[in-house]
Amino acid sequence: MDKIILKAENISKQYRLGTVGTGTLRHDLNRFWHRIRGKEDPYLKIGAVNDRSATLTDDYVWALRDINFEVHRGEVLGIVGKNGAGKSTLLKILSRVTIPTTGVIKTRGRIASLLEVGTGFHSELTGRENIYLNGAILGMTRAEIASKIDEIIAFSGCQMYIDTPVKRYSSGMTVRLGFAVAAHLEPEILVVDEVLAVGDAEFQKKAIGKMQDISGGQGRTVLFVSHNMAAVRSLCTRVIVLENGLITYEGETHEGVRKYLSTGSSSTDLRLLNRKDRLGNGKWKASNVQFFDKNNVEIFEMISGEYLRIDVSFEKYEAVDIRKLFFGIAILDSQQQKVAAFLSDEMNCDFLRLKSENVISLIIPQLLLRAGNYSLMLQLGEGSTLSEDFIDLIENAIYISVVPGDFWRIGRANRYGEFGIIPGHFEVN
Repeated sequence: MDKIILKAENISKQYRLGTVGTGTLRHDLNRFWHRIRGKEDPYLKIGAVNDRSATLTDDYVWALRDINFEVHRGEVLGIVGKNGAGKSTLLKILSRVTIPTTGVIKTRGRIASLLEVGTGFHSELTGRENIYLNGAILGMTRAEIASKIDEIIAFSGCQMYIDTPVKRYSSGMTVRLGFAVAAHLEPEILVVDEVLAVGDAEFQKKAIGKMQDISGGQGRTVLFVSHNMAAVRSLCTRVIVLENGLITYEGETHEGVRKYLSTGSSSTDLRLLNRKDRLGNGKWKASNVQFFDKNNVEIFEMISGEYLRIDVSFEKYEAVDIRKLFFGIAILDSQQQKVAAFLSDEMNCDFLRLKSENVISLIIPQLLLRAGNYSLMLQLGEGSTLSEDFIDLIENAIYISVVPGDFWRIGRANRYGEFGIIPGHFEVN
């Protein structure tokens, strides 16, 4: 029990939807009347699940519901989930920025938070003055801050602008200084949200290294929220996966990342089959596209540099000559430029099993794409790749998201780019 530094017990957070201020006095009076009569809050019984894609049907929504977990000293806990899953709300509660609707947070020691760009900074004060301000908020003396200030400034890389008001800083400079302050003023718990994504690649590497030093060498605790799965896997000792305000997984990091990547809306529906903007004679039609990892688990986001299997299902309406069948998958970037293509005639594929089956699988041992958003074009033909032989052709059949990965196996994620990666290495001759 002595090693537990943070404990969340039955944490829930409810928000009122719609126009802020409308009817709130009436609801407050109703709550007050129930409370003085010893009755339960009437509005805690209602509230929709935190699904941002759903239609508004209730006045209240549960951003978080019944969150329970413990964090031990020296642990790096990753908190992952889709946008709107409740990650930032949870961190704000843990950082005492907002209070939970129900439940309690128990902590030991000081908490330093980096939740948004410029959190805790006064725009009219200089960078140096804000360092002292943030240190005072954390309960440190002026002497303690002064002993660290040179190290903070050097780590941030903002030496030239340190005596300039932070309102003139770029978002990247603000994050640099904010992280340097939070990491060097020796809090027992460091809370870091996705803001590090604002910094450049060099600073992200430095920040992740500092968090590893904080947790490993100094025995302090880090709560880390990120959509960068390579950073989560290299940094975190344990992962919590949030979905619609609920914890759906808590445990080992690699399994947590796999759970996160497999979270999403199933691609199995009739929209692809009913697409009207397709070309071809319609003898066969692509009806579904699914993605799988090396463990045969369906995923909805892909990791750069890792194994990927793409399954394309077909509905068959008329017979085709299987021996003459051609199939191609092209991957296009957000500018609709082809960055990769897989063509069956060049790969000497045998489709004879399609006489009794209706799925073609493309195996990609390493996804040689940088992080970004891409789309797939599907082309099925009979006899040739010419338009008169098209059976089915669909542009933008499905959109895919590739997240950064440790492609070079060096413990560091590659950059975003929406273009391919060619395997190779540098040598000095």
